[in-house]
Amino acid sequence: MIEATTNAAHSQPVAQSKGAPAQKPAKPAPAPASNDSVQLSSAAQSRLAAIQEVKETPAQTSQEAAKGDHQAQRLLARESAKSGVK
Repeated sequence: MIEATTNAAHSQPVAQSKGAPAQKPAKPAPAPASNDSVQLSSAAQSRLAAIQEVKETPAQTSQEAAKGDHQAQRLLARESAKSGVK
């Protein structure tokens, strides 16, 4: 659950001495790129693969079947069986 913070500390500006010249605050170094990674469960990987197969065009399926992709070959066989073409 997320709760709002009600008494956050605020920083107050500090007055500089009049004898020293004003300095520009140093720019903070850019944050390094995060190397976050995500691991998908086998069920999620299967679901992602199924979604990608649905988005595939018939031409892509044919190309993959010609290159030996068993899943593409089964899909083409199933589609040809539905249409009655052998």
